[in-house]
Amino acid sequence: MQARPVLPVALLVVFALSRLPGLMPPNFSAVYGLLFCAGVYLAGGLAWWLPLGVLAVTDLGLNWYYGAPLLSPAMLANYGAYLGLIWLGRRFSPRTPFLGLLAGGLLGAVLFYLVTNTVAWLLDPHYLKTLGGWIQALTVGRPEFPPTWQFFLRTLLSGGLFTGLFVGAMKWCEAREPREEPAAEPAEEAEPAESEPQPGQAGA
Repeated sequence: MQARPVLPVALLVVFALSRLPGLMPPNFSAVYGLLFCAGVYLAGGLAWWLPLGVLAVTDLGLNWYYGAPLLSPAMLANYGAYLGLIWLGRRFSPRTPFLGLLAGGLLGAVLFYLVTNTVAWLLDPHYLKTLGGWIQALTVGRPEFPPTWQFFLRTLLSGGLFTGLFVGAMKWCEAREPREEPAAEPAEEAEPAESEPQPGQAGA
């Protein structure tokens, strides 16, 4: 069995395990890079429902563990951004060079940060609905929480790291797969020569 169809699914399983509470630093997640790469490498509808299904199951488990609401407007906004990451990955090809895919994963992480923090600015009554309030949401956030620029930095680092690991694994597997040589065309059979008339036979 070739590694290309199996490896993305295996890495999604690893991603699900990586979401165990306390395993990763706060706001440092494999989700940004793996959703982008799911759009690149998984075919058709599989690119959408498989990673989002894994994400939804793990999110519900985490919300239950922490006693958070199972559904919230912020969670729905996150899923809108997740769809955007997969959509961005669909704009690339598995044949795109490594650096091109790495840049796509970093771009996805930046867009995820901008979208989710803009939604937080819109929904959170602590932020003034002004340009200054939006900049506050993107940089320092609320004073009782760590500054949001740290969230941005961890989003960018984890997005680049896991995109690089995923794409590197896929490129390595592709390089190890034997190249299929085109099948040799069957040799054309020589046409039988016309037999010459034997003595005693009537000519044509």
